[in-house]
Order: sequence, then structure tokens, then C-alpha cells
Amino acid sequence: MLTGKKLAMTLIAAAGLSLSTQSASADKMYGPGVTDTSIKIGNTMPYSGPAAAYGTIGKASAAYFAKINAEGGINGRKIEFISLDDGYSPPKTKEQTRKLVEQEGVLLMYEGLGTPTNSAVHAYLNHKKVPQLFVATGATKWGQPDKFPWTMGWQPSYQTEGKLFARYVLDNVKDAKIGILYQNDDYGKDYVHGMKDELGDMADKLIVAEESYEVTDPTINSQIIKLKDSGANVFFNVATPKFAAQAIKKVRELEWYPVFLNNSVSNSVGAVYKPAGLENSKDIISLQYYMDPTAPETQETEAYKKWAAWMKEYYPEGDMLNTFNVYGYLNAQTLVQVLKQAGDNLTRENIMKEAANLDFEIDMFLPGVKIKTSATDFYPIEGMMPVKFDGQRPVPIGEVVSLDK
Repeated sequence: MLTGKKLAMTLIAAAGLSLSTQSASADKMYGPGVTDTSIKIGNTMPYSGPAAAYGTIGKASAAYFAKINAEGGINGRKIEFISLDDGYSPPKTKEQTRKLVEQEGVLLMYEGLGTPTNSAVHAYLNHKKVPQLFVATGATKWGQPDKFPWTMGWQPSYQTEGKLFARYVLDNVKDAKIGILYQNDDYGKDYVHGMKDELGDMADKLIVAEESYEVTDPTINSQIIKLKDSGANVFFNVATPKFAAQAIKKVRELEWYPVFLNNSVSNSVGAVYKPAGLENSKDIISLQYYMDPTAPETQETEAYKKWAAWMKEYYPEGDMLNTFNVYGYLNAQTLVQVLKQAGDNLTRENIMKEAANLDFEIDMFLPGVKIKTSATDFYPIEGMMPVKFDGQRPVPIGEVVSLDK
């Protein structure tokens, strides 16, 4: 039995403990989907449909989060990654996103794949003030913090890439006549807009033909025939993996040998060049910002060995030649950095604040490439390197460049 002085000391200690507990609790600020032990993250990905080749990105990111969870999570919290198939269909993306936000109660949406699909939920997520982070698309509109403060891209913008390709043509191709194949949506049009912007007054003279395709088209053969017949000696291929592989096959079948420029979203040995034929893909020029896992010099680096060990342990069924598995690995690390910086303030508002306060490098980026954002700069990556496929792997043919260089 406690009496007098002992009882008073016990009550004081209890009060102190209570205040301490309340203070510690007050330091924690949680948004939807967050507890002391978990953080719920939402994602849509085309595991089926015309862009299913990209599905491995979602699987790679899930595998990286599994690694983080196995190591104890982030500040003691495990990532609960809920990734749903949208088939690269905007109506399905709307349905799945609403399910994740309104039923699953995720803290944020992360790495949704595709320009048309993300466009379908762009306004909705900003209206609901749900972070739409590091979308797997380079559309320029993902970097408009004044208009859409809850959306941020990740990879270099398509317009930036289109401008860099235009510079390559101006610097390296004499008497260029450019033919363009592009997907008929914001993704494809962004690339074309970027190229035309950089060509400036010469655009109308240098671009001799443009052909578009729909994602529902079975093939793009007729478009390739028209582009060849235009007399183009430069072919700018703005297509997702399925159609990029078709384009490569058809170009070679027609015995057409233009300077072949391939957008980075389809610069993959495993997902595009192998299906199209390695010999058919020889001499294709692209741009990249992270290491190619098929390159012998990459495989000698500590960064690659670390990535390969992770693949073997956490994603053993994944293709070691597929660059999209590097993409998912790198993108996931960017989100992990944001969550680490957020600490115990895991509100949606603070997530966006930390996403706009990044400055770091990641293993498997090319030298000179880094993640850097600010409150007015929602484009995390802006440098790229020109490469040419030699029949086995992309080989560098220049330094990392950006529009300010």
C-alpha cells in the first residue's frame, strides 16, 4: 500500500509519463493509410493489355519495397503496396484509382504507368489532394506545381527528350528529312512538340512526314510504309514497346535504313530489341539516364552487383536484361527517400513538401544524373546520354546532356 510521500511521487511520475506519451504522440502526424507500423501506398499498372511489357516496373518496385520491409521498414513502418491492373485503359484507371483512394484509403498514389491513364485521374487526385507521385510517364504536364500541386513526374520529360533528339539530328545528320511515328495522345504529341520546338523555323522543312497510331490498333505497318515512301532518311519512333518492336521489324522488312531514333520508353534490350530481333535493332539511337544492365562495363560496377543481388533475392523471376527492372528499382528508391525525410509527419501535405525537397544520387544512374526537385521544379531528372545499339547492348556515343548545357 502506497502512502503519503510515496503516493505523491508515484502520481507525479505517472503524470510525467502521461505528458511524455502525449508529447511523443503529438509529434506524429498521420494521413490516411498510415499507422505506427504501416504505410499504405496505391498504384495502377498495365499488367495486361497493349502496354503489358511495362508491368514488370510495378513488380520491380514491389520487390524493392519487400527488401525495405525485410530490413525493418521506414522508421519502423512497413510499406503496404497495393498495385492494381488497369490494362492501360483510362476508364479502368479511374475505377482502380477510386478504389485505392476511397476504399483502401491509401496515403498516396505512386508510379502510375502511362500518360493517357494518369491523365484520366490527374484532376481527380488534385481535387482530392492526394499525392500523385513519380508517375511512370514523361509528359510535360506532370511538372506544373502552380496548376497541379499534388502531381509530380519522375523521368525526363518527353518534350525535353524530343528537344535532345532534335539537337542530335541538327548536329549529326546532313540534309535531314525526318519521318515521325507517334502514339496519338499526350505522350506521343509531347515528343513531337519538343522536337519541333528545338528545330524552330526549320521544323516544316526538316519534318517531311508524321504518322500517328492508336493504342487499340493491331499493327502500325501501314504507317511505316507511308513514312518510308515520304523519302525520310531519319525515323523518329515515338512508340511504346509493343509498337516499337513492330516498327523495327517493319522498317527492316522494307529494307529501309534511316537514322533510327527510338524514344527512351522503348529503349530496352529485353522488352523491345530481342522481340524485334537483335540484328534488326542494330544501330538504333536512343537516350538513357540509368545504366544498361546488359552492358559489360555496367556489370563490373558495384552498383550493378548490388542491383543484381537484389533481383536474385527479391525478384528472381524478373528478366536481368530488361531495363524496366532498373527503372522500377530506381523509382522505388525515390519514394523511399521521401518517406524517410517525412519521418513521423506522414500527412499528404508533408509528403508533397518532401517530394519537392530532394537532392541525391542513386546507384545505377549514369554519372552526372541525379534526383533534384524544388517547390518550383517538379522534374526530378533532366539529364540524358545518347546511346547506339550495337546488336547486343546500347553503347554510349556522347556525354550526359541536358537542355541547359
